[in-house]
Amino acid sequence: MAGLIRREDVDAVRERARIEDVVGEHVTLKSAGVGSMKGLCPFHDERSPSFHVRPQVGRWHCFGCGEGGDVISFVQRIDGLAFAESVEYLAGRVGIQLRYEEGSGGPRTGPDGGTRRRLIDAHAVAAQFYAEQLATPAAAAGRGFLAERGFDRSHAEHFGVGFAPQGWDSLLRHLRGRGFTEAELVASGLMSQGSRGIYDRFRGRLVWPIREVTGDVVGFGARKLFDEDQGPKYLNTPETALYKKSQVLYGLDLAKREIAKARQVVVVEGYTDVMAAHLSGVPTAVATCGTAFGSEHARVVRRLLGDSAGAGGVQLASGTSVGGEIIFTFDGDAAGQKAAMRAFGEDQSFSAQTFVAVEPSGMDPCDLRQAKGPDAVQALVAGRQPLFEFVIRTTLAAHDLDTAEGRVGALRAAAPIVAGIRDAALRPEYARMLAGWLGMDAGSVRDAVAAAGRTSTDRSRGGQAPGRGRPDDGARQPGGHRPTGGRSDDGRRPGAPPPAESSLPAPDRRDPVANLERQALEVALQQPLLVPEDFDSLAADAFAVPAFRAVHEAIRAAGGMAAAREVAAGPTAAAAWVERVSEEAGAAVLPLVTELAVMPLPEDRPAAVETYVRGVVGALIDMGVTREIAAARGRLQRMDPAREPEAYEAAFAELIALEGRRRALRGQG
Repeated sequence: MAGLIRREDVDAVRERARIEDVVGEHVTLKSAGVGSMKGLCPFHDERSPSFHVRPQVGRWHCFGCGEGGDVISFVQRIDGLAFAESVEYLAGRVGIQLRYEEGSGGPRTGPDGGTRRRLIDAHAVAAQFYAEQLATPAAAAGRGFLAERGFDRSHAEHFGVGFAPQGWDSLLRHLRGRGFTEAELVASGLMSQGSRGIYDRFRGRLVWPIREVTGDVVGFGARKLFDEDQGPKYLNTPETALYKKSQVLYGLDLAKREIAKARQVVVVEGYTDVMAAHLSGVPTAVATCGTAFGSEHARVVRRLLGDSAGAGGVQLASGTSVGGEIIFTFDGDAAGQKAAMRAFGEDQSFSAQTFVAVEPSGMDPCDLRQAKGPDAVQALVAGRQPLFEFVIRTTLAAHDLDTAEGRVGALRAAAPIVAGIRDAALRPEYARMLAGWLGMDAGSVRDAVAAAGRTSTDRSRGGQAPGRGRPDDGARQPGGHRPTGGRSDDGRRPGAPPPAESSLPAPDRRDPVANLERQALEVALQQPLLVPEDFDSLAADAFAVPAFRAVHEAIRAAGGMAAAREVAAGPTAAAAWVERVSEEAGAAVLPLVTELAVMPLPEDRPAAVETYVRGVVGALIDMGVTREIAAARGRLQRMDPAREPEAYEAAFAELIALEGRRRALRGQG
């Protein structure tokens, strides 16, 4: 089982993985003032940039869609990785060797960081080699194959399509010349082992690089071109430490950003279908690699869609989120129907709405693009049918509905399907539709569905229902990972309730008091070394806005400015400080902490920042002292100096002291 990454290593990854570099690979960032950068949000469509990055605090936030976090959460969101996987990926980028808590297991099953990097490098060299070979005379058959399907040279380059020479050791010699050892080449899956040694696994074939969501090539799919090739029509990389066919989806690296934006995944059946779909205006298309769509694929898709209530989905009472779409494209033949039924079995493993797009004439997206053009591919996807409806209708088609016996048999076959729909809000609607398709009394159909549900429950009592996995709530990551560093995938501590919309009222931006409180918290998070020590003297009720009071409480819990000065050692001081405050913030407050830490300051001239910081904090303290003066005067007016002279004198002295403090503050200002 995979273990917990040590907290100090997670912190080191946050510190050394420069957020502007990681984000900059996906977003074109431009200066938005001193210490601030902005660009178009990769998670929603927008024309004006509202996505901000503050390198010095290590945070990003989109003021359009509200998404935000640190460099680890960005990798999670953009690449669909789990927390631990994101940390491991970033650690590999910056050269940090991760350590795992004793007794909790080690890293993900697979090679260590150094070995993994070598295997990744070998695949990168191989991908470049194959791509270059596609332009050689020997690859004429490969270019012809692509041309016949409507793909030109630029298309091949975009998808990285290449050609494996027919020789037994063409790639072997090339990789050896790059310093790769025989053991590394065997471990990579690029070579096969024979009685006379190792040789190229792919020979005389058109090859497609299969990439992880991060963009690293981890395997290849190869299509036979020559009759003398006695191998299968398609040959993939075997299972290796890098390549797990149950976890990879071809085209995911190219589709991930569009998937996140459109909240849609289109699952097709082949490499050329992915190419055709993308070129036809369906850039969310992906394909499995030599295996059926399974639970591991579903987990990857869920992350990309953000398929949970905390990621923007609409949470139903049943726990089902309907925030995105999974669309399976299948041929209209029996094999396609079988594939759709298999997908139905997986539908209960993830919450997104699932659809089927069936081409009646049996053409796949590649054939459809050639025969009828790109618009036909778009129309195929647009004409999708809910998967539940497709499965029920397919089940009914196996019975003769013109006879009473056939209708009863169809009801008995379809009722368990309806009863098995996890979304309780959908079950009665599909029961009603089933009654219409059968031409039977709605009450009788509802009773049959209810009976089928009870039978399923009885069978599963003491365990899970057959064929239906418990929905993955994200608490445990693939390979046994749990989020490390004391936080879960969404920034919560283990055991904390799931994220929810904050019940705190949104601050009124027209309120000058709210604006001053916001500005004071912004500088307290972004410029802690410049904030006067008086900030720590603010009382718990110094902030009138409930949301801002909650952030102030997190700052106080983190130790206030005194702790910020202790944390402040080196160029990443502000980032470490914001992280400490984030740890003290509740799930509902955490997004606001990130927003305040990323918000561009009104004054960004380096020479004037200190004056601005002191002015804002001084004004907030002044406002608090003014409140205290008003309260002291009120108490004094309610007192009788003749009856309680000592108390009156003490109250009067307190008022004089407060007024003196305010004069001093304003004199400093």
